[in-house]
Amino acid sequence: MIAFFNLFHVAPADQQRAIDLLRGITDAHVSKASGFVSSTLHRSADGTKVAMYALWRDQASYDAMRRDPAPSAALAELMEIARFEPGPFEVVQTFVGQG
Repeated sequence: MIAFFNLFHVAPADQQRAIDLLRGITDAHVSKASGFVSSTLHRSADGTKVAMYALWRDQASYDAMRRDPAPSAALAELMEIARFEPGPFEVVQTFVGQG
């Protein structure tokens, strides 16, 4: 699997809009893509960042989703209010709580 820690830098006034756009894109497009496993959306307490952690079966699945033109309008809107800092990582190990 491959994990993405995607960070979006936003003005505090734009944080909720960025979250709404990411929710919509993920619900309508990303979550239906072949190879998508899961994602978790986070907001920073200071209002200046939105982060999304996403798991994909492999890089090829992620790349295929990125070529889909369907979410391009929403992504363009997001890029107007956010500075995107992508971060692909290889999953090494998952730990689960014991209590």
